[in-house]
Amino acid sequence: MKLSFHGAAGGVTGSCHLVETGGRRILVDCGLFQGSRELHEDNSAPFGFDPASVDCVLLTHAHLDHCGRLPLLVKRGFRGQIIATKATCELARLVMLDAAHLHEEENRRHAQGALRRGAQELEPPLYSVVDALDTAGRFGAVADYGSPVEIAAGLRATFFNAGHILGSASVLLEFDESGRHRTVLFSGDIGSPGRPLLRPPETPAAAEIVVMESTYGDRPHRPFAESVAELYDAIDAALARGGNILIPTFALERAQELLFFLRQGIEAGKLPPAVPVYLDSPMAISASEIFERHPESFNPDVVDLFNRGKDPFKVPGLRLTRERPESMAINRISGGAVIMAGSGMCTGGRIRHHLRHNLWRPEASVVFVGYAAAGTLARQIIDGAKRVELFGEDISVRAHVHTVNGFSAHADQAGLLAWQDRIGGKQAIFLVHGEPPAMKSFAALLKVPRVEMPRLHEEFEI
Repeated sequence: MKLSFHGAAGGVTGSCHLVETGGRRILVDCGLFQGSRELHEDNSAPFGFDPASVDCVLLTHAHLDHCGRLPLLVKRGFRGQIIATKATCELARLVMLDAAHLHEEENRRHAQGALRRGAQELEPPLYSVVDALDTAGRFGAVADYGSPVEIAAGLRATFFNAGHILGSASVLLEFDESGRHRTVLFSGDIGSPGRPLLRPPETPAAAEIVVMESTYGDRPHRPFAESVAELYDAIDAALARGGNILIPTFALERAQELLFFLRQGIEAGKLPPAVPVYLDSPMAISASEIFERHPESFNPDVVDLFNRGKDPFKVPGLRLTRERPESMAINRISGGAVIMAGSGMCTGGRIRHHLRHNLWRPEASVVFVGYAAAGTLARQIIDGAKRVELFGEDISVRAHVHTVNGFSAHADQAGLLAWQDRIGGKQAIFLVHGEPPAMKSFAALLKVPRVEMPRLHEEFEI
């Protein structure tokens, strides 16, 4: 068996791992590298393998850094099937189409600038909406949690609830090789237990090889109740100053979780009942509709709310803005509103327009509730930048900046240790999806015969 790593190796984004056994090639995830530019050169570079040679893709979940290069994989020759849970299939189609639209839009802007500079040849977008639609057509077998999916004779995959976002999974690959039963577990992204919406992460009883995320392998999260209280305090303080509250929001899970707590805060009298809340993200609005179709992923308390006819995401005063003119109209509001918009790392989407209109206002607040990769606009603001560039303009950062770490959808160090500790028979753990300091800290805590921190495109014979 060969195991190679073509993304999220020594970094946090671009998850893409290849298993080769018995003449078959199984790819686990094919995500976009995210950083200072969405059209990052790593995304357009060769994969490190021939896409046409891949037999199937096992998709752990629908976040862009796990599914965002699938249309490029198809564009370059992949003709196999993509296997995922039903919720992931639905969300991934949404995410890929949105990404394709953004790639086309970004490409048009670059092309206009290149033409003004006299360029003779123009670069195409990374992939198009048509490529994303072609990719959606490659989704095949649907995986149910705990039920093995036969990929080929003697080769099967079992999806376990990862508790990270709706439909997320850890994937156990099983096969026989040279008379020996082999098992490789891919963690995907591991959620934190005790979250308000989703069921806690699950694991198989045993796995020989574990490929494991390590995003927060070097630190704990803040207690969740404290994080919710800090969110309420940040909103109240900005409202008292007469400013807006901007929340850069990941469309999958984070947007829905924030709506859940805003509703709770208003019902409990911790937030004003008349505060206008704008969900300015077409993808988050559509994702919320998909969420309501999948009670199998929710914890029992949320299922009970639905059964009693109470929508856990319905906030009084909520405005859903799909169309661009509606989004532009929000920028005429000088204060008193909660504005949730993507992208969570501020690398694209409508949040950048809202930042342009609010970041220089000392009465405003920007509340970050998710991970910000190095090189992103979100990380620049979090790290204390006094000025940032937006749409070619130099913008002062005068708004109050809050970083509420407890909302992360990833398990912290203790959660990661507990997750791997439940898996028996481990011979090796390969750490991925983490920055090097976090990986090294976490590796020092692991009690297994072999720990590896693979580099990009590194291959292992196991």
